[in-house]
Amino acid sequence: MATLPSSPASAPPLSPREPSLNPSALAGSTATPTLSEFSLRGVAEYLSKDLPYALSPDDVFLTVGCIQAIEVIISVLARPSANILLPRPGFFHYETCASSSNLEMRHFDLLPERGWEVDLMGVEKLADENTVAMVIVNPGNPCGNVYSYDHLKKVAEMAKKLGIMVISDEVYAHLVFGNTPFTPMGVFGSIAPVLTLGSISKRWIVPGWRLGWLVTTDPNGILTKHGVVESIKGFLSTSPDPATFIQGAVPQILEKTPDDFFSRTIDVLKQTADICYEMIKDIPCITCPYKPEGSMFVMVKLNLSMLDGVKDDVDFCMKLSKEESVIVLPGVVVGMKNWLRITFTIEPSLLRDGLERIKAFYERHAKAP
Repeated sequence: MATLPSSPASAPPLSPREPSLNPSALAGSTATPTLSEFSLRGVAEYLSKDLPYALSPDDVFLTVGCIQAIEVIISVLARPSANILLPRPGFFHYETCASSSNLEMRHFDLLPERGWEVDLMGVEKLADENTVAMVIVNPGNPCGNVYSYDHLKKVAEMAKKLGIMVISDEVYAHLVFGNTPFTPMGVFGSIAPVLTLGSISKRWIVPGWRLGWLVTTDPNGILTKHGVVESIKGFLSTSPDPATFIQGAVPQILEKTPDDFFSRTIDVLKQTADICYEMIKDIPCITCPYKPEGSMFVMVKLNLSMLDGVKDDVDFCMKLSKEESVIVLPGVVVGMKNWLRITFTIEPSLLRDGLERIKAFYERHAKAP
């Protein structure tokens, strides 16, 4: 039976003799700074392995999960008349934060016929002198796409042309199982400044541990020059920190998790993604334009003309949950009306059963020829 590896494999037992929990480091008034230093250095060293230059602990800010990292950067960038460019479809928490911060949102399209690549011409048309940043999610939520090195370089070049930063949400970093390897956006930080968001929740399968990071990959110092780094520090100085014992565990988690833990996770994701993609072909009312290569999701287009008594994607999902006890996300939630987001990170037999139930729902509601 294929299931995701359990989290204990990713978190070796902590010992007081390990540097991250050295008793002398924890004693006295310097305990928290010393512990934070170990954690920040651990994240910096881990992320630097995939970059052409080394990050320092000063480039890293720890957050209570990736959700707080989003809240921090949106709040920092919000100012009168400013706007931010968000992907459509995209992760809805960016819109929630931008709305609450009175930061204007402008949406650029992701192109399903091109593997959900960014519509760079659309980005250029949307931007103006008040645009502060564009957001990408790679690997993609909700699309399951993975951007190529060449495409990310084009994104960086467009950001440079427009004079904006790139916020790269990489919470699903390295969870890839197709033909496109994962490339961090920070590789192109010398072209345009990059703020990378990540966490231990997805790759290490510990979402409840609530530890994430916001990292500046900006060798030219643009974010420091314009006060962004100082604003991040100011925001975090008045907000909660991740749990102390989780911070202490981070260096060991990042350094000592065995490769076979990650490979087993990828094997399971590939298996369930393949099952999902193949079974969707047998459900006439939904179409998958792009086989997922990363993350845990896939977007499918809903053909309402083949269904009787179903008004839109929300109506489809409501009736499906009531009649078949299957939950999928209406595409309108992520900016794509009459699309659906399907999550495939469940036990294969349950995934097959769920997709069979969607097929049965279609057959019951199919329009008569």
